[in-house]
Amino acid sequence: MDQKNETSTDFILLGLFPGFRHPHLLIIIVLLIYSTALTGNSLLILLIWLDSHLHTPMYFLLSQLSLIDLAYISSTVPKTVTNYLTGKKSISYFACAAQLFFFLTLGIAECVLLTLMAYDRYVAVCNPLRYTVLMSPVVCLQMAAAAWIVGALAALVHTIYPMHFPVCGSREINHYFCEMPAIMRLSCVDTSAYEMVKFVSTIVFLLVPFILILASYTLIFLTVLKMNSRKGRNKALATCSSHLTVVSLYFGQAIFIYMIPSSYHTPEQEQIGAVLGTMVTPMLNPIIYSLRNKEVVGAVSKVIRKFCKGGSSTYLHCSSQQKCHPQISVTS
Repeated sequence: MDQKNETSTDFILLGLFPGFRHPHLLIIIVLLIYSTALTGNSLLILLIWLDSHLHTPMYFLLSQLSLIDLAYISSTVPKTVTNYLTGKKSISYFACAAQLFFFLTLGIAECVLLTLMAYDRYVAVCNPLRYTVLMSPVVCLQMAAAAWIVGALAALVHTIYPMHFPVCGSREINHYFCEMPAIMRLSCVDTSAYEMVKFVSTIVFLLVPFILILASYTLIFLTVLKMNSRKGRNKALATCSSHLTVVSLYFGQAIFIYMIPSSYHTPEQEQIGAVLGTMVTPMLNPIIYSLRNKEVVGAVSKVIRKFCKGGSSTYLHCSSQQKCHPQISVTS
């Protein structure tokens, strides 16, 4: 690597698992994950926009989740792949700060949005008669705006402080993108006060939302147990288990990285957690939350049939035999 053109403020990204013996294989896997995430989330957003029967609170929140996931995975993967293909590992101070800001904004916004989605499912299952009032279009817009605004404000604080810590000696970041713990590890001053601020913020934006999500699904689970239909119970339980799997995966790695002090886990462990949160979860979300849903699968089938028939209309309708109630549906 030619370091002559690098300025004194540039950072060096060592890349994804720099000690791995087969980096080509890693990049191929990353590209496959990225392509799958882009395809799944883009398809979901397109279907929700085209199909008027998917213009409901549940699918509106899902479209916001897909939008966040698209930006989330795109905030790290393209730079990682570009650095590998070009052989250049440097990233400027301002580019590093921008990457950290957008990464934190999208990560916190996703935490808030997942909590709101759990609330949406709780209202739909446990209080369906008040669903249209509690989840009105205005409320949904306010929820989405709150997720983005809270994420941006919190990210701004947690970008300014770490980026202002002085760096002594090597400016090599043992990571594939600019992440807060990796940057703080380069600092040559005492960061214990900020570690406490980070710990409190993690409780507010990670632990509390995770507890609220668990509480919502617990109430849903108790309501489902009272159902007379065995088939309905099985569907609802499958939904809860699959959703909680992804939620646990996302929140678990974030709590591990941000709540536990950096001295208690290695850079390799941080990278594994980051891969789970920034790559694997955006890939799985459209599959777990949406593409297994009957209404979404039906919309995909209609698009394919229209394409095969050469139809010019893009406006989708449910068949006369199908009832569309996505606000109270569960995945199969």
